[in-house]
Amino acid sequence: MTENDNSRLVAWAYQMRAVHHRLREALHVANDSLRIDDLLLYCRGFCAALDGHHRAEDHTLFPAIEAAHPELRPVLQQLKQDHSMIAHLLGELSAAVRRSSAPEELRKHLEGVGAIMENHFRYEERRLLPVLETLNLTVPTEEAFGPL
Repeated sequence: MTENDNSRLVAWAYQMRAVHHRLREALHVANDSLRIDDLLLYCRGFCAALDGHHRAEDHTLFPAIEAAHPELRPVLQQLKQDHSMIAHLLGELSAAVRRSSAPEELRKHLEGVGAIMENHFRYEERRLLPVLETLNLTVPTEEAFGPL
């Protein structure tokens, strides 16, 4: 392995941190703009980005990790379950936005998404960042982490 190869391998861990940071910032912006028009725009973009991120992990990144580290199968299964739960919460948030729900209800939905998302990201980073530093995966970043 050349030095360039090693730099690319370590970049997967960097990419995960960067994607999680962007998604955390998007959630913060949404909490600051609970006017329904702004939140509708946010929800379309953020919900699609978060869902796309999780789909990419489920379809590309996690199978590559499992192939290289089969002992992580239970961790990956837990992360996939989290993805399913977050997708459900995003669907509830989207429905509340479409109903033009009161700001208090919208804030509760955002807080729920944020709490689960943060726990998920911390667990994922704790368990997968060391693996990503050595993962030999040769796909575009968007294929592994979604279109962010």
